[in-house]
Amino acid sequence: MTPELIAVLAVIAAAMVFDYTNGFHDAANAIATSVSTRALTPRIALGMAAIGNFIGAHLGTEVAKTVGDGLVTLPLGVPSLGIVFAGVLGAIAWNLITWYFGLPSSSSHALFGGLVGATLFATAGEVQWGNIVAKVLVPMVVSPVVGLILGFFMMIAIMWIFRRGHPAKLNRGFRIAQMVSAAGMAIGHGMQDAAKTMGIVVLALYTGGFQSSSSHIPEWVYWASATMLAAGTYAGGWRIIRTLGRKIIDLGPAEGFAAETVASSVLYFNALVLHAPISTTHTITSAIMGVGATKRLSAVRWNVASNIIIAWVTTFPAAAVISCLVYFAVRPLFG
Repeated sequence: MTPELIAVLAVIAAAMVFDYTNGFHDAANAIATSVSTRALTPRIALGMAAIGNFIGAHLGTEVAKTVGDGLVTLPLGVPSLGIVFAGVLGAIAWNLITWYFGLPSSSSHALFGGLVGATLFATAGEVQWGNIVAKVLVPMVVSPVVGLILGFFMMIAIMWIFRRGHPAKLNRGFRIAQMVSAAGMAIGHGMQDAAKTMGIVVLALYTGGFQSSSSHIPEWVYWASATMLAAGTYAGGWRIIRTLGRKIIDLGPAEGFAAETVASSVLYFNALVLHAPISTTHTITSAIMGVGATKRLSAVRWNVASNIIIAWVTTFPAAAVISCLVYFAVRPLFG
């Protein structure tokens, strides 16, 4: 095998490992609320989330193009593949660290931070700061705020519309409704997160000289990325599921339905309209906080929420630093 092929295969393998960790790290995004409200059993919820991720991957083409062609510009050749490899390994490392502590940080921002950090350290490529600001940093701030506000008003609307309803009947109805909202959340997660892995694979293929386009996505890339994300999702991420489903607020079926509906709507709008790769973790967590705030502000366990916010803020720079260290170690292997 040629050095280029070996390097490309190494990056693709790392991307698939990242995809798998993304699946078990972010499984909570799709199922924590429906599991905590007992709308779905854990294994049924995981299976549904895995299928939804698989479907969503085929709808995230534009997000994949943004990741593969819109964040960093690298010269062709093996050394550039070392940059991508280091960036992905940095993201994997941060995923594992935050998973260990049960913190629902953003796998997406870990990946972006890893790519940017390794590129800056290598000085062989160029960071497209305009796109980073417009498609990563601005959505990183705006999407949680939107999720928080919409979650609050969505729950207010539900409370007003069903104010005369019988609690037991309403709980049964919203548990059924959660099957739909959780499926929508799973598809939105695949649309965003599988697409990011696809973008990395395409970047590797283009940089390694195995395809002439930096935006074309071969069909096998869809299937490989979706399969690994689905497998990771089915493996589950119970530490983070407990944080999202139980530790922020005490969720009921109505609250779970409201949070999932808001979060999935934000994901679809960003993927299909803005083509922006936003964080599913930030979106669902902020929606849960907004829903919980309708009870009373003290219903949200703000000490847990503050730890999550700290993880959000530190993810991008932490992954960047880790990727710099990784690049220093792997650079000799990539010439």
